[in-house]
Amino acid sequence: MRLDKYLSDMNVGTRKELKTKIRKGVVTVDGARITDPGFSVKGDESVTFEGQPIHYHTFEYYMLNKPAGVITATEDKRQQTVIDLLGKDRRKDLFPVGRLDKNTVGLLLITNDGDLNHRLLSPKKHVDKKYYAKIDGCVTEADVDAFAKGLRIDEELTALPATLEILTFRDEATASDKEDLLTSEHPESTLSSGVTEICVTIREGKFHQIKRMFHAVGKEVFYLKRLSMGRLVLDPALAEGSWRPLTEEEIRMLNT
Repeated sequence: MRLDKYLSDMNVGTRKELKTKIRKGVVTVDGARITDPGFSVKGDESVTFEGQPIHYHTFEYYMLNKPAGVITATEDKRQQTVIDLLGKDRRKDLFPVGRLDKNTVGLLLITNDGDLNHRLLSPKKHVDKKYYAKIDGCVTEADVDAFAKGLRIDEELTALPATLEILTFRDEATASDKEDLLTSEHPESTLSSGVTEICVTIREGKFHQIKRMFHAVGKEVFYLKRLSMGRLVLDPALAEGSWRPLTEEEIRMLNT
């Protein structure tokens, strides 16, 4: 690839800025000073920019614990995006794998690996996605059976069979429940029917799917957190809004 693109991919600067700086002689390739922005590099050379080594990575992978209020997009002029959370010193070709609703939190994979994106999101693959949720109302064994059989949501969608696990039910909402409710789509709810904590595993990712599934059985989701996607599990030490590179083992798991 061109030298200016190599440096731009590594977020050293814009192509326009880099062309000017390369011509000034601030870049070396394998010890030789290069002044041609179009100089061809393979990606395995020793490259320095203003004396600092620049290492090229074809693909990068990050785990983000998405907070509420941030949209799953690469850019937006009015709202903060998940890519914005990675800071300014990031490469420009990163994107989120799939999407989480604005008020949904939890695991989000960010990468520039298009093939991995396709494998994880392809409808034919049926990659498991596990969520923890708080439900306004009492989730019953009848709901568990309905989810297991494949739930007809509306005229357009019948969800594939999903695994629903009831964790706990409480008659009265806690202070934490009421706090979570404020950032939900139903802040006016009183949670008067009690609160059920559940885990649900789905094998597809339709728009608002889990919320629509519970709505179909007469209940509403007011807190939703993704815990895992395929074999990738959210790091419990990762605070909301924080991110880290995937480990070599996590990358290997995603690619096998």
